[in-house]
Amino acid sequence: MPQTALVTGGAGGIGEAVCRRLAADGYYIHIGYSSSKERAEALADEIGGKTVKLDVTSPADIAAAAEICGAVDVLVNNAGVSEIGLFDSLPDDKSRRIMEVNLVGAMSCARTFVKPMIARKSGCIVNISSMWGQVGASCEVDYSASKAGLIGFTKALAKEVAPSGIRVNCVSPGFIMTEMNSRFSQEDLDLIREDIPLGVFGEPRHVADAVAFLVSKQAEYITGQILAVNGGMVI
Repeated sequence: MPQTALVTGGAGGIGEAVCRRLAADGYYIHIGYSSSKERAEALADEIGGKTVKLDVTSPADIAAAAEICGAVDVLVNNAGVSEIGLFDSLPDDKSRRIMEVNLVGAMSCARTFVKPMIARKSGCIVNISSMWGQVGASCEVDYSASKAGLIGFTKALAKEVAPSGIRVNCVSPGFIMTEMNSRFSQEDLDLIREDIPLGVFGEPRHVADAVAFLVSKQAEYITGQILAVNGGMVI
């Protein structure tokens, strides 16, 4: 039997890359999606996985996903949303949405799927944070706070479940060329590139490679760590 993985937000740019990479490594993939059903189904057909309706802010969806997926070997908390704007202008409902998806949703999924991992004393959880969770970004204050919370959550949960043989780590991407970043103008992109020591933008596959390493045997002595994938933007 192949090992199994659940990737939340699995139909998006980074999520899709993670699904493809773990599938290539031999995992059976459960592709969690909230609204991108057709895209998730096309990916499932291509990699031989299964789609799972999973709005991470919905307790009912999480419970149903647990029934469908069973005890997974790997959970990748990738689902996320962002908003750009001044902190004092962001409506409360959008602020709550960011926190509920990026932080509370990840914690809720982990709370559900870690239980069978504890029972069998094995498993891996990887949370996808952001470099802005490490250093903060003006005009993305709520997003930065949610991603910083995800880093703290990673470290605390890693300590708690380590005696049960479970590893919890975090990947912290820098500027990755995904649909989420397509809103930037060419002028903005040129300015951002100047701040990247390696001089190029990251690609979803770079994040997927980091996830694949953290769930592999090569990382069996690594837990509670934040693996930065940012081209040197945070040094």
